[in-house]
Amino acid sequence: MSSKSFKYLRREGASSRYCCVPFCKMSSRFNSVISFHSFPLDEETREKWLRNIRRENFKVSPNTRVCSRHFKSDDLIEPSTPTARRLLKKGAVPTLFQWNSCSTPAPKRTGLWKKKKVPTHLKDPVPTDLHQDHDYCFSPTQADLDLDQTEDLQKEVEFLRRQVAELSVLQRFCLGRFAASDDDIMFYTRFATYNHLMAFWRLIEPASHNMVRLTRARQAKTKNEDGASGSASPIDEFFLFMVHLSVGLTERDLGHRFNIHQSNVSQIITTWANFLYTILGSVRIWMSVEAVKAQMPKEFQDYPDTQVVIDCTELRCQTPSSLMREGEGSHCTLKGLIGMAPHGTVTFVSSLCGGSVSDKELLKQSGIVSLLKPGMAIMVNKGFLVDDCVPCKVYRPAYLIKQEELPANEVRETQSIARLRVYIERLICRVKQHKLFDTVIPHSITRTINQLYTVACLLINYQNGPLLQAWAKD
Repeated sequence: MSSKSFKYLRREGASSRYCCVPFCKMSSRFNSVISFHSFPLDEETREKWLRNIRRENFKVSPNTRVCSRHFKSDDLIEPSTPTARRLLKKGAVPTLFQWNSCSTPAPKRTGLWKKKKVPTHLKDPVPTDLHQDHDYCFSPTQADLDLDQTEDLQKEVEFLRRQVAELSVLQRFCLGRFAASDDDIMFYTRFATYNHLMAFWRLIEPASHNMVRLTRARQAKTKNEDGASGSASPIDEFFLFMVHLSVGLTERDLGHRFNIHQSNVSQIITTWANFLYTILGSVRIWMSVEAVKAQMPKEFQDYPDTQVVIDCTELRCQTPSSLMREGEGSHCTLKGLIGMAPHGTVTFVSSLCGGSVSDKELLKQSGIVSLLKPGMAIMVNKGFLVDDCVPCKVYRPAYLIKQEELPANEVRETQSIARLRVYIERLICRVKQHKLFDTVIPHSITRTINQLYTVACLLINYQNGPLLQAWAKD
């Protein structure tokens, strides 16, 4: 029934009843639409009524009523005949009030005051303070909202915000998405666990604020916060660099995964390669004789003066199309020298040279000779004929020249050195687990290949556990 068709009937009787709810102006004088209900006899239900209408210390009389505007429609039992009364369901409690913005709007009455315009100067001013008692004249303000309900809504909003943030992280390709899985962290970064990765990040994070970034024009010194290299956060930029190094993904693939432009991916990789090359390269990794002996494992007890185990590794790089000839392969090689302390720590990394250089010449150019002193010993492969260019002892597997077979003592020594040299080969395997170096390296990154290779070698000291202990159990 529309409110325009309501017809208000004057109630016969000497007294008229009002709704006892604060701020409610309903009267039983005009009751053709609004019904009025007595308080329940059940004490528990009555207490709920008083608490909800905010009249806890109110004395209820037989004539005290609450109008139907404060009950949900489901709580009311409509009369079957026009003369019957509207009833309440058992246990119904008033819940709709003006202070929680849920009250049912009262039917509007058209009368004399609506037809006549009241002069502005005759209107009563609106009082600034509203009492929490029965008031037939004024409506509550926003400050009168139920505080408990407001707090519940605020908690629900915070909960929903956290859910949205979590879903956003799960949809983005970033470090936070894989933080709960050490297997994923190992796959994408080669760090053993998420805690290992974060420990390393805490070491380099203070220096990253002064990082020199590569822009499209020239190098420009900027803060990480300015987002010059893209929308990724600093730690996600580091994660992008590690994914490129560890998984070998292309710049286009990384751009799609991290939702940034491919040119920004190239800038991030170059920037972080130069930064880590500088930071890790500033740490002295060459160990003193005393430090090496203090960490000497029992596997080297027959060679206690060994200072470093040396070997070379080769990388395949894509050849520029302008240099390719008919019938030639599509890649060239680069060679680098790496040195390992007997207990498995990387203590020397050379710059990369052309693949045609000999092992002996690479050792001379690397600069390791200046670090060797008399009283030390190095352990090398049988192809390193460097006895005449180093000032120390050389442990090398024996090889046949004109002899038909080796003496028994040389055979045993050769086998012993070969078993120990397995560790340097496995160390190089750890470097090659960075998939960027296990395939043909794109020509587009050859300008930073030396930094990338050096960083990958130096990261071995941070990414994994002890080399000998890990493989001694295998």
